[in-house]
Amino acid sequence: MTTATATRELQVREAINEAIRQEMERDESVIIMGEEIAGGAGREHLGIVDAWGGPFRTTVGLIQQFGNQRVLDTPLSEAAFVGTAIGASSTGMRAIAELMFVDFIGVCMDQMLNNAAKMRYMFGGQVKVPFVMLTRIGAGFGSAAQHSESYYSIFSHIPGLKGVVPSDPYTAKGLLISAIRDDDPVVFFEHKGLYTNRGPVPEEPYTYPIGKARTVREGTDVTLVGLSKMTWTANNAAEELAKEGINAEVVDLLSISPIDYDHVLESVRKTHRVVVVDEDTPVCSLASEICARVAEEGFDYLDAPPSRVTAPHTPVPYSRALENIYLPNEQRVINTVRGLFK
Repeated sequence: MTTATATRELQVREAINEAIRQEMERDESVIIMGEEIAGGAGREHLGIVDAWGGPFRTTVGLIQQFGNQRVLDTPLSEAAFVGTAIGASSTGMRAIAELMFVDFIGVCMDQMLNNAAKMRYMFGGQVKVPFVMLTRIGAGFGSAAQHSESYYSIFSHIPGLKGVVPSDPYTAKGLLISAIRDDDPVVFFEHKGLYTNRGPVPEEPYTYPIGKARTVREGTDVTLVGLSKMTWTANNAAEELAKEGINAEVVDLLSISPIDYDHVLESVRKTHRVVVVDEDTPVCSLASEICARVAEEGFDYLDAPPSRVTAPHTPVPYSRALENIYLPNEQRVINTVRGLFK
C-alpha cells in the first residue's frame, strides 16, 4: 500500500478507468473484454471513431489507446466471454471481464464456480488464474430487480474466489490494481451509487491490499461495519449518533473474501457493540457471517448482541417508493444502535 501524497481528485469511475489504463500500459498481458466496453469504436466500416466506454463510462478511451486486440467488445453472452477470459488467464494472460450487472451472474456461474474458483486447486497449484471480473452492484436507481441486486455474499461463499468492495476513488484504484496483479481470480464490485463520488487519488500506480479493512471514523461506544456505499451510510449515522452522545467507530470492510475479521474484532474489543450495515439480503449474508464470527470469537467483549441492518429478504422493487424503503438508511442504523443501549 502506497503512502504517496495525492495531488488531485478523481471520481470513482475515473479512478477505475485509470487503474485499468495504467496496468495495461505496464503489462501487455492485461486485456479486457465485455459487452459495449468499446461502444463501437474500432468498427471502421461504420465510421465510428469514438467510444463511450460502456454504460458507466469506466472503459472510455481504452480502445483508442490499446486497440481492438486488447479491448474486446463481445457478443451478448456472459458465459462465452467470461469463460474466454478465464481460459486466457490460465494460459498466460491477465484477463478482465466486465459483467455489466451482478444480477447476470447466473448466466456464467458455472464458469466462475467450476473453473475460475477451482482450476488452481484441482491442478495442484500448477496453473494460475489471474482473472478479474468487474461487475456492478447497488439499488436506488429505479432499475428493477434484475439490475439492482448486490449479491457479493454469493461469491464470498465460494472457496477460491477473492472479492473486493471499494468505497471511494482511492480504494477503487488501489484495489483494482491489486486485483489485476493477483494470481488468483478476483471479483471487483462497483457500486453504481458511488461512481460520481470524488476523492484524492495519487497519479502513480499503487496497490491497496486485498483482505484488509480500514477504520474511517474512530469511536468508543459501538462499531459500525460498512460495505461499499453502506460504509458512508454508517458514517452519516455515526455523525448523527454523536449528537446524542454515542461515539460510533466506522469500519470499512473493503474485502468480502478474505474478510478482515481481525480488524473487526479489534474494534469490537474497544467498543463492545457491533452493527453490520449491508445492502445485500439478510439470509446467509456477509452481515450474518460477521455477526456470527464476532459472537464466536469476541463474545466476552460484547455488552449487546451483534446486530444487522440489511435489505429485506425480497427482490429489489421497481417502485421508487418501495425501493427507498428497501434500502438500508441512516435512520435504521441509528434506531438499531439506540436499541443496543437500552
